[in-house]
Amino acid sequence: MPNSIDMVALLGARDEFLRIIEKEFTADIMVRGNEITMNGEPAELALTERLVDELIAVVRNGHGLTADSVERSIAMIKAETAESPADVLTQNILSSRGRTIRPKTLNQKRYVDAIDKNTIVFGIGPAGTGKTYLAVAKAVQALQAKEVNRIILTRPAVEAGERLGFLPGTLSEKIDPYLRPLYDALHDMLDPESIPRLMTAGTIEIAPLAYMRGRAQPYDAQVLTPNGYRAIGSLQVGDLVVGSNGLPTPVLGVYPRGRKQVFRVRTQDGASTLCCGEHLWTVATPEDKRRGRTRTLETQEMIGRLRRGYIRRYELPVVEPVAFEPQQVAMDPYALGLLLGDGCITTSTTPTFSTADAELAQALESALQDIELVPKGTYDFVLRHKNGGRGGLRVANPVTTVIRELGLAGATSATKFVPESYLYTSADVRLAVLQGLLDTDGGPVPQRGRTCRVQYSTTSGRLRDDVIFLVRSLGGIAYSHTRLAEGRRPGRALGRDVQHRSDAHVIDIRLPAGIAPFRLGRKMELYGRTGGGRPMRFIDSIEPAGEQETLCIQVAAADSLYVTDDFLVTHNTLNDAYIILDEAQNTSPEQMKMFLTRLGFGSKMVVTGDVTQVDLPTGTRSGLRVVQEILEGVQDLTFCRLTAHDVVRHKLVGRIVSAYENFEGSAELKR
Repeated sequence: MPNSIDMVALLGARDEFLRIIEKEFTADIMVRGNEITMNGEPAELALTERLVDELIAVVRNGHGLTADSVERSIAMIKAETAESPADVLTQNILSSRGRTIRPKTLNQKRYVDAIDKNTIVFGIGPAGTGKTYLAVAKAVQALQAKEVNRIILTRPAVEAGERLGFLPGTLSEKIDPYLRPLYDALHDMLDPESIPRLMTAGTIEIAPLAYMRGRAQPYDAQVLTPNGYRAIGSLQVGDLVVGSNGLPTPVLGVYPRGRKQVFRVRTQDGASTLCCGEHLWTVATPEDKRRGRTRTLETQEMIGRLRRGYIRRYELPVVEPVAFEPQQVAMDPYALGLLLGDGCITTSTTPTFSTADAELAQALESALQDIELVPKGTYDFVLRHKNGGRGGLRVANPVTTVIRELGLAGATSATKFVPESYLYTSADVRLAVLQGLLDTDGGPVPQRGRTCRVQYSTTSGRLRDDVIFLVRSLGGIAYSHTRLAEGRRPGRALGRDVQHRSDAHVIDIRLPAGIAPFRLGRKMELYGRTGGGRPMRFIDSIEPAGEQETLCIQVAAADSLYVTDDFLVTHNTLNDAYIILDEAQNTSPEQMKMFLTRLGFGSKMVVTGDVTQVDLPTGTRSGLRVVQEILEGVQDLTFCRLTAHDVVRHKLVGRIVSAYENFEGSAELKR
């Protein structure tokens, strides 16, 4: 039995709610004090009693009644639904600025519940049914609960057949009218002062659907695969590419994006790639690093904001050591690195090796089967075949044979290189080659108060590029500069000047923790005193590079990252995001497919629209209509349909919608 306070809330001011109930039911209702007496037909009494119980439950849950909520409760009771009106009217989604957002009708509750249970939800119904408003509320709720990292709100800008290019004003002024309903919803749910900050940080992104088409690279942009680099334009669904963790991940989709303005994105270590303005990058600002997080930004969002004073703003993730397909190699990789550094491999004579470190000579001899190092002077050693002259037969030196097989015969200091079979193979082999090169022509460079970097020098431009490749493939960073031979002070040897005959390429190297750059004891001991620090890669410049035909790929990696030119880590889908497509009836079937395939891991999509208000050009089918034919029944995806009974604006709006539905229904019957 309701108490006096419940009774006042139940009946309404001047018995307003009681009169609504009496109007809708034929039962006689009498109220005396805290008692309610009802007389009438048993079926009608049962409905009326259930209604009163539901309204009391709403009041006792601390929710006030309104004439609208009473009328909606009556409609639910009369429909004899399994759901309780009290459950519908007391389900809070979000409380903000003194107001609570909750579903007001049964279909709205089903819509909200569907969003909780499914990854993709389509909310289809007439204007005023709260499709977009409730979707934005659920997005804000998910962001505040840290279920997602960002909210993306998008809408096609084709209403009334207008084209953005012909509208007056700046780009923002052209776009804002189409996105105003989304802005208004956000302002109802968040502190208005926080919205610009969240948008600047990329936590909330609002953009027309056309701006989500991008995330593309030119057809000749290179993508790393387990067997080496391939043009992105040659990839097909099912092909394997390399993810940010260095492991293979399959391509799930390949989508041509047409001719676009592209930009050259360059990092501080000289790496670069081409992409469109909407292409996505996972980056970390100094503030992000302090909070242990990253953000995802478009290329165009970073233009003009790359530095804060002298500090580069956006740090990119560095790929972990890449797991290329292992290959058989003809020579021990560490031995090859030593010979490329301090060996004479012209093959016009027996190969030799020069070093002042007995440790390196012993290591080389141990790594080469049937070879012994015979001293020839103070620092020179001949690589003699142990069985080379037995029985009067001359047996080919195995080192000479392998050098020829690898194409290195005749290579001089200025023309040496790392054979491809040693570049695109297991990380252990690549590291061993690099260690041999650094033990001979590289070394640790201690810095007071800082970690130790590694420096390597060579006169071979090709070997320079190969060393940079090895470093980057192992998760490191390499900077290169060239010291020209012309004008350099000559060196000294045996008391006389020695002129420089070739330019010298100097590479500064940072390798990740756990990867030892040296095997030589004295170098490793010096390097190990402070360690090598952490490889860091920052975006240094973004410059226009003309227009090109482009396409994008979707990969199965959990973070959606893949490796492009120069081991740059980039990505193309939307992970850990809450994405809302509003006014979806104005998308084409192709746009709808493009949007749905942007879904990344940990993300949720809500698509809203009214199929009775399509503004597409004549002859163009609505993507929202087509998608119902294609995806109905797909698991983890559902369609929620709202009607005129779910309109929560002025009552007249609901009547107008109902009138149109009846008119269109009767017109359909006459055909």
